[in-house]
Amino acid sequence: MAKKVTPTRANLLKSKSKLAFSTKGYNLLDKKRTVLIQEIIKLMEEAEELESKIESTFSEAYKALQECSIELGINNVMDYTMSIESEKEYQLRKRSVMGVDIPELVLDNKGKTASTPLGFMSNSPALDVAMQKFNEVKQLSYRLAEVENTAFKLSQEIKKTSKSANALSKIQIPQLTETIHYIEDNLEEKEREEHFRIKKVKKHNEEKLNK
Repeated sequence: MAKKVTPTRANLLKSKSKLAFSTKGYNLLDKKRTVLIQEIIKLMEEAEELESKIESTFSEAYKALQECSIELGINNVMDYTMSIESEKEYQLRKRSVMGVDIPELVLDNKGKTASTPLGFMSNSPALDVAMQKFNEVKQLSYRLAEVENTAFKLSQEIKKTSKSANALSKIQIPQLTETIHYIEDNLEEKEREEHFRIKKVKKHNEEKLNK
């Protein structure tokens, strides 16, 4: 429903300016929403790949762990695990994706395999494989957490963007369009009335002169 405004040319220009601004704003929001949706689709695909890698790597890690447990004995394997370096603390930094702040892990030992001070004679290749695979699982899990967190934050931004875009496309723009039509119709009617009045006055003056 058009807003009731005084049908003047000044209000017509003002309404047209608001409509142009609202339309531009909607187009920008719509583009942002499209980009965010495309980004989430990519993240979902990456999350599926990571989950698949984690599952397969876990399977390889447990298989290697079983082998070294048979070779070295469970008690020895447990002793070796006690000598593994504890996980280092990590920091968070932020990066921006379409104006959305996304936390990102900063790991000093990212991509590195944990080492253990084992003797050559008491070591087992299966133990090395198990440790490497479990470390890979850890790194993949870090990345999966980043991806899922990013997807969640982007989905929240999509909701906000969609709400703003819908408010413009379904409320603001239609109202302004109707207001413009209302003003234009009234101005045209006034112009017709003015033209008719001038014509009538002119005719009256001509008739008066001819008498």
